[in-house]
Amino acid sequence: MSHRPMAGRVTSAKIVIAGGFGVGKTTLVGSVSEITPLTTEAIMTSAGVGVDDTRQVPGKTTTTVAMDFGRISIDRDLILYLFGTPGQTRFWFMWDELVRGAIGAVVLVDTRRLADCFAAIDFFEHRRLPYLVAISCFDGMQYHDPQDVREALAISNEVPVVACDARNRESTKHVLISLVEYVLTMRRSRAVAPA
Repeated sequence: MSHRPMAGRVTSAKIVIAGGFGVGKTTLVGSVSEITPLTTEAIMTSAGVGVDDTRQVPGKTTTTVAMDFGRISIDRDLILYLFGTPGQTRFWFMWDELVRGAIGAVVLVDTRRLADCFAAIDFFEHRRLPYLVAISCFDGMQYHDPQDVREALAISNEVPVVACDARNRESTKHVLISLVEYVLTMRRSRAVAPA
């Protein structure tokens, strides 16, 4: 049984991009979107002092306060709608709405600040939403082995862990395709599992 849409029929899917503050979610959506991405970036103000830890992202002057939105056509038959979440905990009340109808999520991880992604992983695991972990490769370099990151995050061996340069369209596209393939594999295995 094929899971491909009938010829000429377009399938769309919603994917959520999550991760800690300043990890590159807005950059990821912008690098791959074929439309001008909708962003809700706001200038960081003194209200965030002591709340937002900018030590690892010293040049950061804006932050997402609601969501980022973009779209990419993977092929003629599949369009992905990307919804980037805000990274700060004070905006997490929006996450329940952002994940509604999503087929899966990308958790973007900065290995210098692994603890920042724990809440996103817990959120998706609690809701049983398939996700993959994308290790953010700053300066195009991957500094940690995916298996080491998997162990540090204490995630299942089933969850894909891949490298990602959020600034690079092809790298980001690879991450999104990997997530779609993972979701399809999970759905197929559930469909054949004994009742």
